[in-house]
Amino acid sequence: MTDPSSISRWLTYRQSEIDGAATYHALAELESQPQLKQVYASLAKSEDDHVAFWETKLKEAAATFPPPRPSLRSRILVFLARRLGPSFVVPTLAMHEQAARNEYDDQPEAREAKLSNSEHSHARLLTAIASAKGAGMEGGALARLEGRHRSIGGNALRAAVLGANDGLCSTLSLVMGVAGAGQPSPNVLIAGLAGILAGACAMAMGEWLSVQSARELAQSQLAVEEAELREAPEEEQHELALIYQAKGLPKPEAESLAAKLIADKTTALDTLAREELGLNPEELGGSAWEAAIASFFLFIVGAIAPILPFFFLTGPTAIIGSLLASTVALFLIGFAITLMTGRSVLFTGTRQVLIGLAAAAITFGVGHLIGKLFGLTIAA
Repeated sequence: MTDPSSISRWLTYRQSEIDGAATYHALAELESQPQLKQVYASLAKSEDDHVAFWETKLKEAAATFPPPRPSLRSRILVFLARRLGPSFVVPTLAMHEQAARNEYDDQPEAREAKLSNSEHSHARLLTAIASAKGAGMEGGALARLEGRHRSIGGNALRAAVLGANDGLCSTLSLVMGVAGAGQPSPNVLIAGLAGILAGACAMAMGEWLSVQSARELAQSQLAVEEAELREAPEEEQHELALIYQAKGLPKPEAESLAAKLIADKTTALDTLAREELGLNPEELGGSAWEAAIASFFLFIVGAIAPILPFFFLTGPTAIIGSLLASTVALFLIGFAITLMTGRSVLFTGTRQVLIGLAAAAITFGVGHLIGKLFGLTIAA
C-alpha cells in the first residue's frame, strides 16, 4: 500500500504542473511572436506531460483526485497576462521556476522520469526570456543570453573608473574629516595613508571574494550541465532548440542547429554553457587574484590626489591644495564616465565634482563638530 504522505506529495506536484500548464497555454495563446509562441506551447506540453505522469502514479496507488483546475494564483497570472501582456508576468514565472527548479531533485520517481532535468531547463529558459525588455528576445538581452558581444574593454573601463572613484572619494572624505577636527597636517597625512591602505585592502579582498565566488558558482553550473548532457542529451537538445526559437529562428532551423551542436561531443558542453548559462568556459569570470591586485592599485591611484598636497604643504594651504587636486581628479573621472555613458563631458564632470566636494564638505563639518565637542582641536 502506498504511503499517504507520498500520495499527498504527488497531488501537490500534480497541482503545480496543472498551474504551469495553464499559464504557459495562455502565454502561447497571447504571444504575438511566432517563435516565442512555439516556445510557450512546448513548455505547456511539457507541463501537461508532467501532469499525466503524476496522475498515472496516483492511479497506480488507487488514489482519487479532482479534475484539473488551475489554482487562484495561476488564474490571476493568466488574467494579468491577458490584460497587460505576456511580458508582464514572465519575470514572476521565471522567479517561480528558479525557486522550484530543485523540487524534484530528491524525489526518486521524478528523477527516473527525468522530470528534474525538465524543471532545470524551464528555469533557465524562463530566466533568459525574462531578461528581455519585452516578451521577445531582442537586442542586449540576446547578447546576455548568448554570452557573446560582451564588451570586455567596457567592463574593464567601468571597473577602473569605479575603483579609482572609490579611492578618491573615500580618501578625500577621510582627509577632510580629520582636517575638520583641527588635526595638524602630519596627522591628516598619517590618517590619509592609513585610510588608503585599509581601503585598498578591503577593495582587493572584496573583489577577490566576488570573482572567486562567481567562478565557483560557474564551475558548479558547468558540472550540472555536463551531468545533464551525459544523462539526458535529448532534453538538452530540446532546450537548446527552444532557446534558438526564442531568439527568432524558425522551429525546423532551431531544431536542426541544436541537433548539430549536441552531436559534436567536443563542443556540446561549451555550446550549452554559452547559450544556456551565458558562461565562457575558458574564462569563468577571470582570475580572482588579478582582479584583487587590480582593485588594490586602482584604489590607490584614485586616492593619491587628496593626500598629495599634505606631503609638501601644511595647514589651510594643504587643505585648499587637497581640494583643488581632488577637484581636477573628480572632473577627470567624470570625463572617463562619459566614455561609457555618452553624456556631455561638462555635465558629467561637473556633477562628479559637486558630488565629491559635497561629501568632503559634510565630513569636514562633522569632523569640525566632533573636534569642538571633544576638545580635539590642536593648532596646526
